[in-house]
Amino acid sequence: MNDSPRMLVRLHDVDLTLADPAQDFHGRKVVDRNGEEVGDVVGLIIDEDLRRVRLLEIQSGGASDDLRSTQVLPIDVIIAVDDRSVRISPDRLKVASGPIYYRDVLPERPYYASIYSYYDCPPFWWPGYTYPELVAET
Repeated sequence: MNDSPRMLVRLHDVDLTLADPAQDFHGRKVVDRNGEEVGDVVGLIIDEDLRRVRLLEIQSGGASDDLRSTQVLPIDVIIAVDDRSVRISPDRLKVASGPIYYRDVLPERPYYASIYSYYDCPPFWWPGYTYPELVAET
């Protein structure tokens, strides 16, 4: 295992563009494998060197900011995308029960490792990791 994964940053916080602009999922609805709404993509956490999306920042819950929670999901849980939505493999209850993400603190590697573990995905820094191919829904 590589001891120093690439630096992850919130796309909103840096002056970078994505290597693949089609991966800009800001504002899209997130739906689970059953078609139930999970939340909205409110941010992207990217690999600063490769400018690839690694995690989606998802906000869900009530109408006011006080009632909304934010989670991050590895891009590896995406099963399909279209112009308005991102479909993910875990159901909405799994996401709702997942680790909370605090946007004002960019976490370190142990937090990201826990996210990948929670969603049963190999972390992107593991040897042999393959970046997922995102399938467009029609």
